[in-house]
Amino acid sequence: MKKMPAKQDFWEGERCEYCKGRIIGKTVDLARKVRGKFVLIENAHVGICAECGARYYPSKLLKTIEETARKRQKAKREVRMPVYSL
Repeated sequence: MKKMPAKQDFWEGERCEYCKGRIIGKTVDLARKVRGKFVLIENAHVGICAECGARYYPSKLLKTIEETARKRQKAKREVRMPVYSL
């Protein structure tokens, strides 16, 4: 049985614009404040510089966040969380 080649990572071969470090693809959860409300984007595939930690976001992800803010896309679920003030 023949093995399928591994899916190429979107960030493979990309370099950080700040320090020229290697960008590594990673799946993370992003909490963002959009139009005064917090949204949680789960399982977002972002690029993170292995040297300085700068984050890179693909345009598809940014579009998803924008659509969420405009309520074009229904939220999968809602969660409650505690809020602390320092």
